[in-house]
Amino acid sequence: MDDSQLTQKELKDIDIYRNTPIRFLGYANEVGEAFRSVVHVSLVRLSYVVSIGYVCADALDKSRRAYKLPYSSATDRRQEVSTTAFDCLLWQSLASVAIPGFTINRVCALSNAILRRTTLGTPITKAITTIVGLSTIPFIVHPIDAFVEHAMEKTIRPYYPKPAPLPETAADKTIYT
Repeated sequence: MDDSQLTQKELKDIDIYRNTPIRFLGYANEVGEAFRSVVHVSLVRLSYVVSIGYVCADALDKSRRAYKLPYSSATDRRQEVSTTAFDCLLWQSLASVAIPGFTINRVCALSNAILRRTTLGTPITKAITTIVGLSTIPFIVHPIDAFVEHAMEKTIRPYYPKPAPLPETAADKTIYT
């Protein structure tokens, strides 16, 4: 295999929804939460639409990949595709929407509460609150992702149904990571 083929294979194996800057689309709602104090609530809600769209796109992509793998029966295929979709929707809902949204909302609320006790005016307080919320995002992505991955490995994933063994050529493929 030459270098160009290796590169193509490596590119094909990259999970664009979790290992590229596209991952930050899942954090659109956190941007909305950071701007909550300075924009209309409808823009905050729109940011959640973007995040949920990202979550659904990842689930559809992973389900499509699971569908293309070889299975011993149609029942196993349906079961694995369903499990894959559920796993991805749960992971993304927690790691991209619920936990980060709550975290940024609380960071901004705390920042705002602290800043209101100062002599700074309302526009400055709102601007600083927004900056604090936005600057928090890069620091929470990987810890939250790792936490959700670990929590799911220890709680729900052991209970997923197991399909019949795959042929050796496909046995090393996984769609959960």
